[in-house]
Amino acid sequence: MLVSCGTPGNKTVNEQQNEKDPGISVPTFNSDSAFYYLERQVDFGPRVPNTDSHRRCAEYLSETLSRFVDTVYIQETVVTAFDDSRLNIQNIIGSFNPGNRSRILLAAHWDTRPFADEDPDPENHYTPIDGANDGASGVAVLLEIARHLSEKPIETGIDIIFFDAEDYGIHSSYGESKPDTWALGSKYWAQNPHISNYSARFGILLDMVGAPDATFKHEGYSMYYAPNIVRRVWQTAQHAGYGSYFLNQRAGYVMDDHYNINNYRNIPTINIIHQDDSTDHGFFEHWHTINDKAKFIDKNTLKAVGQTVLHVIYED
Repeated sequence: MLVSCGTPGNKTVNEQQNEKDPGISVPTFNSDSAFYYLERQVDFGPRVPNTDSHRRCAEYLSETLSRFVDTVYIQETVVTAFDDSRLNIQNIIGSFNPGNRSRILLAAHWDTRPFADEDPDPENHYTPIDGANDGASGVAVLLEIARHLSEKPIETGIDIIFFDAEDYGIHSSYGESKPDTWALGSKYWAQNPHISNYSARFGILLDMVGAPDATFKHEGYSMYYAPNIVRRVWQTAQHAGYGSYFLNQRAGYVMDDHYNINNYRNIPTINIIHQDDSTDHGFFEHWHTINDKAKFIDKNTLKAVGQTVLHVIYED
């Protein structure tokens, strides 16, 4: 198979110099491989809890992650949604160097919105979305990072967590936001980590990191809980040549998985998330619509985010 198919046996030839230590090279992020991982997720259909596509995608993610990491943990539980429905969910966790107490947490959510309640057509407001950007993009970037870590190991402990039930928040027709109805999987994990007393030096959450011309600003909770990590990541992005994506501008507060990690586990965690002032809802154009599809993903954006995170962890 080709590298673009994400096969762990193929080596990435191109590497970039580590600015802190010229003797250490940083792998070159392969956006074709990341896009392959994205398409594989979308091909299962909407990954809504309690559906067959959700179950099959969970199997794919755990199997793929297991090819790269030292240990995989599957955290299964049942949570209650805003409409009192019971959701069978899985947080999927892959660990490198599990015995090292010095750890970095990387995360994304893998489930998709069960309602296209921001779609321009009201007829679609109860239609599940593909979630190519809102869900699959962050997972795809982290799978590609995991592949690089398996080929070029580092001593630092790395945990990659795919959170479930992030996007099952209250339907917009209710007319209220109810922040506690979102990010259910990360809340459960933060209160019940896969390892007792789990901690990490810092965390990075990826959410909606694949839209064309995406811009990532300093999200509010990230600046409140982990301003030093924000500055470090954004400075790294600029040094790597991605300053047009990572803007040194303040943005709004987003109730996302990183909030629970900060609030319940006290791990300073930031959110790399696309916020767009030109839309009414403040996110990318196809957010929570039926058009959140793979054809609208830009590999250049995946590259900008993935390469930045690789620099952060290899230069740590």
